[in-house]
Amino acid sequence: MTAAADRDQAPDRELGPVDYVVVEWAGREPTGEALPYLMDLIDRGIVRLIDIVFLTKGADGAVALVEIGELGVEFAIFDGAATSILDDTDIAEAATAIEPGSSAAVLVWENLWAAPFATALRNNGGRVVASGRIPVDALLESLDAIERS
Repeated sequence: MTAAADRDQAPDRELGPVDYVVVEWAGREPTGEALPYLMDLIDRGIVRLIDIVFLTKGADGAVALVEIGELGVEFAIFDGAATSILDDTDIAEAATAIEPGSSAAVLVWENLWAAPFATALRNNGGRVVASGRIPVDALLESLDAIERS
């Protein structure tokens, strides 16, 4: 085992916040247009992809997993990236968020950029007691309202 692998398995490894997203698109196959941006975040060590699952929801509501090999060649980079952190319950829940006739990717990632900060908080008795996201549209509306006043 390499030193890096040993460090990754250590119980005291610095961990950043972990997030997930369900991204939906119409039809069966994504265009891959966003992939370079995701890969840039990974390559620069900003995020670490923990799991990725692709699924499709038929017009009848039936959900099926989509294998990486069934997607375009640009998605081959994710072959073997799935870790099974996402279980059947997670996938079923993600499927409720997408429309029939659509497909989706479920991504789970660690925010590596925040790991030292999060670890320092934990080491000093701190803990996150709330967290959330502000929708971009809501933020833009608030900024517009401030600008108008």
